[in-house]
Amino acid sequence: MHIHDLIGVGFGPSNLSLAIALAELPQAAGTTLDSCFIERQNDFVWHGNMLLDGTTMQVSFLKDLATLRNPASAFTFINYLHQNQRLEDFINLKTFFPSRQEFNQYLTWAADHFDQDVHYGEEVVEVLPQQEGREVVCLRVRSRGSDGRLHERLTRNLALGIGGSPRIPEEFRGLAGHPQVFHSSRYLQQVAALPSRPLRIAVVGAGQSAAEIFMDLHSRHPGYQVDLISRSRALKPADDSPFVNEVFNPSYTDFIYASAEEDRSQLLTEFSNTNYAVVDLPLIEQIYQTLYLQKVSSQQRHRYLRCHGIAQAEAHGDQLALTLHDQDSGTFFRQDYDAVILATGFQRQAHHQLLAPLADWLDSNQTDRYYRVATRPHFLPQIFLQGCSENTHGLSDTLLSVLAIRSAEIRDALLPELQRPSRKAYA
Repeated sequence: MHIHDLIGVGFGPSNLSLAIALAELPQAAGTTLDSCFIERQNDFVWHGNMLLDGTTMQVSFLKDLATLRNPASAFTFINYLHQNQRLEDFINLKTFFPSRQEFNQYLTWAADHFDQDVHYGEEVVEVLPQQEGREVVCLRVRSRGSDGRLHERLTRNLALGIGGSPRIPEEFRGLAGHPQVFHSSRYLQQVAALPSRPLRIAVVGAGQSAAEIFMDLHSRHPGYQVDLISRSRALKPADDSPFVNEVFNPSYTDFIYASAEEDRSQLLTEFSNTNYAVVDLPLIEQIYQTLYLQKVSSQQRHRYLRCHGIAQAEAHGDQLALTLHDQDSGTFFRQDYDAVILATGFQRQAHHQLLAPLADWLDSNQTDRYYRVATRPHFLPQIFLQGCSENTHGLSDTLLSVLAIRSAEIRDALLPELQRPSRKAYA
């Protein structure tokens, strides 16, 4: 069986950026690296269920797939605009923040260049060690296609870019699979399936996704009544001021990684208001105005239930009953809804299960400065984690900000692999 130099699990922006860095390697190092990628979706899409009308990027277009690593790359957002005859028009917009739909189109355009290297419609289910005597010389990656067929491939190195999985609050886990309780990651797909009639809907969360969904529901159907429910006392603006934004600079990764664990934890807490449970200020103002105009018209359609926790969630036929805890008054009350949308963020733990068969050879799931998992002697493959190292590499690790530089660092860490003598093939 053929042995790849690298298999990337997942083909979102992280591994797409890595594919670009590898494609530009011949110009940089006069050599090539045999790689392929496995993606469970049937085609490329980036947060497709949150591509809402009117939403824009929160990150500058200059933090695209390649610019910070190589401004002359053919895969920059600017070249994408040029290739699509929109560069001059975009300049006239006078913005660094394109629409989310356009940035998804840019990512799709870049991904289309690698169709021959990506196995779409396959989900990696297992990663196994391939041994020669005492040494683990490569990894056997097993994936299942949408048709149920099992595929096996060998690789000397692995790059996991599988993104986050929905974080579901404990109170809602008993409602898993209920068609009218869904996470924001499935929003557009699921909201389109709701009955076309007046509905009472709960949106749970206090961040950007919750706020965007609230306003989208407001404009989607005049009969929708929406409660925005959060434990926080107010929707808080994201801090994107210049000095604070330096925490997202790729160079800041060195500082974070070199800091003591206690100092890193303090920094992550101090700057959490750049990314977690925060909302862009113009959107906060839009929500406030929407609620204010209800007071002017004396017609309450929506509510912002601040300082409200959810004590219990139950399904009674088509109705969903939430027991809400008003933390200010200490009282509990029940409210029935036709649908509940959980804008409760993501967790990044899926790699633990995927790497479990390799546990005897891994020192931990922590990564070194170059995103490599620490391994024990006699384990030759390198395993890279993308988007799973926030506690050691900083808040930018799960965002677009460091994609281009991180892909170069992983690529350069792979270069010694090209000098390793080729090994025998396996059946």
